[in-house]
Amino acid sequence: SKRDPEDEPVSDSEESGDEEDVSSSSGSESESENDQLAERERKLERVLADVPFGELQRARADGSLAARGVSAAAAAQKKARRESRKRPMEISTNVRPPRLREVIQVPKKVVRDPRFEPVYGTVDKEGFRKRYNFLFDHDLPAEKEKLQKSIKKLKDPNAIEEAKNQITWIDKQLRSNPQKNVESEILRGHIKKEREAAKAGKRPYYLKKSEIRERKLMDKYNELKVRHPEFN
Repeated sequence: SKRDPEDEPVSDSEESGDEEDVSSSSGSESESENDQLAERERKLERVLADVPFGELQRARADGSLAARGVSAAAAAQKKARRESRKRPMEISTNVRPPRLREVIQVPKKVVRDPRFEPVYGTVDKEGFRKRYNFLFDHDLPAEKEKLQKSIKKLKDPNAIEEAKNQITWIDKQLRSNPQKNVESEILRGHIKKEREAAKAGKRPYYLKKSEIRERKLMDKYNELKVRHPEFN
């Protein structure tokens, strides 16, 4: 007669193998449980590290510390989720911000003045005088003469005072001219006289450089005589 496999006796080696499998599975389960407990403890410690000491004492007194720790651990284990793939991910807003915030350094805005940039070189003062010499030779003296004529016709004292201030400003600008352009003034006065002589039918006379220098010295001498009359 055939024997049922279940009725056959089990050997000692098979029994020991089963016991080893059970013990290994139980050992791995206990290790995983220990790991989970340790992870929960670490999360709970991190959560409680941000709680003030006074709140911890009050929580220990009324027994709410355990409930708070459990809820905090559950919140820490809760993962972000979304209803569907087309929707954005939902994350709880009840998260404590980090103590050290990451500050993005914005590059400092550098303000540059092109007038003082070395790329554009230095100022050519001599060229500047040559290019804008007409201001000191013609425009400012003509404006001064025009203001002097207008003062005689004005009756408003405020307008007269304003015109005088403008004349004073023009004189200051003419005096601040580095070379003062005495030679240009001599030439301008000579040309004015020669134009009047040409209207009378006389031939124009053109000054030489040596004559301009002589007149320049004479004007300087006369100016010194006016400033220091005691040396006359």
